[in-house]
Formats: sequence, C-alpha cells, structure tokens
Amino acid sequence: MEIKKLNEAEIKVNLERLRDWKLENGKLHKLFKFKTFRDAFQFMTGVAIESEKLNHHPEWSNVYGNVDVKLITHKVAGITELDFKLAEKMDEIFTYGQ
Repeated sequence: MEIKKLNEAEIKVNLERLRDWKLENGKLHKLFKFKTFRDAFQFMTGVAIESEKLNHHPEWSNVYGNVDVKLITHKVAGITELDFKLAEKMDEIFTYGQ
C-alpha cells in the first residue's frame, strides 16, 4: 500500500472532522486528560491494540492522568491518512472510556 503525504489543504479538511486535535510542528497533537493514571493506562492499552492493527504507532508520553500524543508518518516525513485514522480511533476509545 502506497502511503501519501497529505498537503496543507488536505490536512486542514481532515482536522475539521476531529475534536481538539491541532497541527503543531508538523504533527497532529492532542492532550488527553484522565482522572487517574489507571484510566490513562487503560486508554493507552486500547490505543496500542488499534495501533498494531493499523501498523501505525503514536509518539506519546504519559504523566499520571495525561497522555500527550503526537502523530506523524515517519516513512514520508509528514501527515497521512493513517495519522487521521489513528486519531479517530483514539477519540473513539477516549469517548467510550468516559
């Protein structure tokens, strides 16, 4: 499967369908906030499973109840549809867990 780097207009259109995601330093970015570390870790576990299915993995960090996520497709040094698919999955998992 060919992975295509999205242009600025395509990124802008795709960002409009996501909630609270921003473009920062050439990456999709979102900070997920949870009440507890356990909730954050549960979210990360769900995302890990989906990431494996997509064969696309986030750059992320976790401090207590916060999961800071950055998405980029390193293979093309830019944002692709894979990044938006993973962002949507993360939002679904986050919403389901709330």
